[in-house]
Amino acid sequence: MKKFFDDIKRDIKFKSAGRGKKLTEDTSTRPEVLQSSSSAKHNRHAPSEGAQRAGAAALARIEQQSRPKVHTSQDAIRNQVKRELEAEAAAKAEKDKAATAEGSKVPVKDPACLSVSGVYFTCPLTGATLTKSEREIHIKEAILMLFEEDAVEASVMMIHTFNKDREKVKAAVDIISKYVENICKYPTEEKYRKIKISNKVFQEKVRSLEGSREFLQALGFTSIMLPVEGQEEEEEFLMLPEQSPDALELMKERRDRLQRGEPVRAQLDRQPQAFIPSPNAQRFELPPEFYNLTAEELKREIQQRSDLVEKNAMLRTKAMREKEEQRERRKYNYTLLRIRLPDGNLLQGTFYAWDRLPVLFEFVRESLVDGWQPFELIAPGGQKLQEAEEVALAERNLVPAALLTFAWDAAVQADIAAAGGKSPTLLKPELLETIRSLN
Repeated sequence: MKKFFDDIKRDIKFKSAGRGKKLTEDTSTRPEVLQSSSSAKHNRHAPSEGAQRAGAAALARIEQQSRPKVHTSQDAIRNQVKRELEAEAAAKAEKDKAATAEGSKVPVKDPACLSVSGVYFTCPLTGATLTKSEREIHIKEAILMLFEEDAVEASVMMIHTFNKDREKVKAAVDIISKYVENICKYPTEEKYRKIKISNKVFQEKVRSLEGSREFLQALGFTSIMLPVEGQEEEEEFLMLPEQSPDALELMKERRDRLQRGEPVRAQLDRQPQAFIPSPNAQRFELPPEFYNLTAEELKREIQQRSDLVEKNAMLRTKAMREKEEQRERRKYNYTLLRIRLPDGNLLQGTFYAWDRLPVLFEFVRESLVDGWQPFELIAPGGQKLQEAEEVALAERNLVPAALLTFAWDAAVQADIAAAGGKSPTLLKPELLETIRSLN
């Protein structure tokens, strides 16, 4: 029986090896196989009928099991579903990314409808007008270019501008100042004119700050490899040659410049603009830069405005109102203010939300021909603003935009009229040359 099954398996193996291939019938081979099978039959006893049935069943099972795997329609469907799921996952990831980006900015409005095209800044080093995204890179480039003219000043600016952590900056400035003090106190002692680069304090407190090494090089330190006691390999040091008395005084002056250094920051461009009298004076359409809100928060704010009147009518304590006002003020970074002048013309400027009232008064004064005359500014609701009051614009609810009313001091105007004087032209000629209509 065993030999019978072996013959069957051998036949199946032959069939499996040939399945799936396009072969031409080879008459020289097939009879040989049949002959081999026939001779094998002659060399054994004929199996019983039951054995033949069992063998046939076994043959069917083995043939079914040994059949090679083929790609069916199920496989195709499975692969298609897999591809669609992968595509869906990729699309969802892209959608989530877009939603995140959308949530970080406010809806974009038509530039032609905006009250101001955006928020701009002026570089104090070059005078260039910059957008918010341009200012940091531009200032860095301007400071690096300054090295050709004044390496000490440029490195001082680097230390105070490129490093945001003010505590770390102060610690580094203090250590460098100590280096200079020791050198000036002991000018002939080499150990005070030598800084080991691998020194832990130097590594953690000084070298980690941008501009620190540049400042030391501007003082006259140079890199040099020196032997270290107990070590086979040399180490890098910053070495300062012995200085003359005049050079030591110059080092003190440069140390003082480092200690007085301040970050170089782009200054807000107020974009002063004059407009002819307009019924749209109280209408403001602001660009996204004015807001410190996400798009979702802005939608929520607009939705809540409809409930504002009813909410104000509710009985609330003073503390509750003040807390809510503070929360509202934090939504804005900048504010756009318009001042209606006695002749009906409008003066417009951009301010930080936290600018103080004296900044606003100074802006108006610099825009007037006779800015020396005392004047008043009246906020919406009739609130008179006090120039000497160090209060932020946001704290006077002048954000994100407001229309103010300008008025000359009544007593001064009465004296001018009594003396036969005429009302002067209010705005300076450079503003009147560019005066235009409100959109």
